[in-house]
Amino acid sequence: MSYQYPQPGQPQQPGWGPQPPAPKKKTGKIIGFGCLGIVGLFVLIAIIAAVASGGDDNDSASTTKPAATQGSTKQDQPKEEPAKKEPVTVTAKKTDFKKSILAQGDDYTSVKVTITNNSKDDIDVNPLYVTITDTDGSKHTAELGVDENQLDTVNLAPGENVTGTITGKGAFDAKYVTYTDGLIGDSVRGDVS
Repeated sequence: MSYQYPQPGQPQQPGWGPQPPAPKKKTGKIIGFGCLGIVGLFVLIAIIAAVASGGDDNDSASTTKPAATQGSTKQDQPKEEPAKKEPVTVTAKKTDFKKSILAQGDDYTSVKVTITNNSKDDIDVNPLYVTITDTDGSKHTAELGVDENQLDTVNLAPGENVTGTITGKGAFDAKYVTYTDGLIGDSVRGDVS
């Protein structure tokens, strides 16, 4: 049996002659990108945690004065510092439910809420960021569009405030309202008067 080699310019038959090298697998790149993705995820979680806990340091700081001694003079006593304003204040009072065209029935409870921005940064206000807690401890979320005077969705600059109603489903005695700055921000509570 004799082997014939192809003539120059003629195609080579499959399986004969030198074979091209097998393609290299790219598992190193896949593993590298997978590890990079995990590291990126940890960095993202760290950033979110830093932002979520980066609120004002004076949120719950309390100071106590040392007890005065018998022989102390006015110069020895520490000066009283003025009370620091909270970054956001919430006031609330009972109000009548004013039915809008979206309300189904009259079985709602409304609370008039005023949110004031005392911080140095803008804050977002949205009815969905406010809940009502009743005297039984049950929390009621806002029913959107059922009260004519519903709290508006706004961005408050430092020093600004907004007033509107938050309405819950059913008849109940409101004890306090809670405003949360964004979905994961700090919560501020205001008693209903």
